[in-house]
Amino acid sequence: MNNHLSPYMHFKRKEWASLRNAVPMTLTAEELVSLQGINEDLSIEEVIEIYLPLSRLLNYYISNHFTRQSILAKFLGTDYKVPYIIGIAGSVAVGKSTTARVLKALLTRWPEHRNVSLVTTDGFLYPNRVLEERNIMNKKGFPQSYDVKKLLKFVSDVKSGVEHVLAPVYSHLVYDIVDGEAVKVESPDILILEGLNVLQSPLNCNNANNRVFVSDYVDFSIYVDADIPLLHDWYINRFLKFRAGAFSDPNSYFHHYSQIPESEALATAEKIWKNINELNLVENILPTKERASLILTKGASHRVDSVQLRK
Repeated sequence: MNNHLSPYMHFKRKEWASLRNAVPMTLTAEELVSLQGINEDLSIEEVIEIYLPLSRLLNYYISNHFTRQSILAKFLGTDYKVPYIIGIAGSVAVGKSTTARVLKALLTRWPEHRNVSLVTTDGFLYPNRVLEERNIMNKKGFPQSYDVKKLLKFVSDVKSGVEHVLAPVYSHLVYDIVDGEAVKVESPDILILEGLNVLQSPLNCNNANNRVFVSDYVDFSIYVDADIPLLHDWYINRFLKFRAGAFSDPNSYFHHYSQIPESEALATAEKIWKNINELNLVENILPTKERASLILTKGASHRVDSVQLRK
């Protein structure tokens, strides 16, 4: 651990792993397979050395949160419960979804048996018809492509203790919001909110009219980081795997990519990465990294090499 002028404490993988402090492993090998993303192999070692110490830390923070809530409830004479919100941000293809799923599974299994909900901000993208009307289909994932008011209303309702809150559903198969479908969030103890835009603030948002941001409601934030060349490779590999799998479904928005030569599909993936995903990363996502409570930095094979924890 290196303590210099950085606002973060820096841990090498081995140092971080030692902070597990005998927390038991509660996931089986079979469960890990169901939690991992299409482009990464989630090892037992990764969960033991990275995610168990993280779940231990989070459990301390969450327990402290609810202790303070009970004190406030006694003072106010109410039984109002404020959920603990964990935000997970990072680039396309970095493995945010896997991190979110693993943490949900681990936090659910702590002896407190807390109710954990997981929602992705993809559901708050504008439908394709709106993006087309505004001529920003090529900006999907950029700040302007989200229905920020709807997202803020959702997070505010959850934080305010509204018992039943609905979140829209986004389908990566049809590349659009699914009409009539919703994720029901019912009085969770913990909400994990995963998405590109979770850590946005006035400093890295084009809309100066916004006074409130999703990050204002987040109690603990995680940024999953990796060097851009690695992210590029992971995105391309994921695209090619989708091409051989999900894209072959005739209902897939990208079905035509499974019908063209691989060289042509590869050129398309490179173009999408450079003109959309990398641009969005550099302009809008990466600038939010230093706002995170914790940064997980990945090296090759999606393996976390180091952890930075805000002091």
